[in-house]
Amino acid sequence: MEKVLPGLAMLAIVAVVFVLIWIGWRNRLRRQAGIEQLPEVPAGLGEPLLSADGQYVASTTAGDWLDRVAVHGLGIRTNAELSIHPEGVLLDRSGAGPLFIPAASLAGVRQDSGMAGKFVEKDGLLILSWMLGTHALDTGFRTRRAADKPAILQQLQEMISPSPQAGAQ
Repeated sequence: MEKVLPGLAMLAIVAVVFVLIWIGWRNRLRRQAGIEQLPEVPAGLGEPLLSADGQYVASTTAGDWLDRVAVHGLGIRTNAELSIHPEGVLLDRSGAGPLFIPAASLAGVRQDSGMAGKFVEKDGLLILSWMLGTHALDTGFRTRRAADKPAILQQLQEMISPSPQAGAQ
């Protein structure tokens, strides 16, 4: 009996914590219900220019690395393959639907050491800044192999940088 009561008390505390977490996540989903639907993956998606395996970390509100976006499965950390196509970036996530970011929606790319509960070495994450309708988002991706990151970063920067205007000198 001496061990049963503390064990039951601990189970009750754990149950309360899980209920509070669930309530918090449900409220976050309700607050973010106005975020637009994700873009569909184009049917005629071109061949990938570059791809790499890694981990989809999360998507957050741009500039706020702690404000995880929960709707549309954007808050679920999962293994993924990032592929860069002429039309945009495809994150093929296992356990969640694919995330396609059209090239026109990309606003920037940078390296960082963490976001939304995932912290790694300096510049260990690629952070893609993009627009989903009227909402500015940051999406984190960690390559499985560090050697893949420089080529992906360069390809994304080339995709984002404005092309020179015709006739400009």
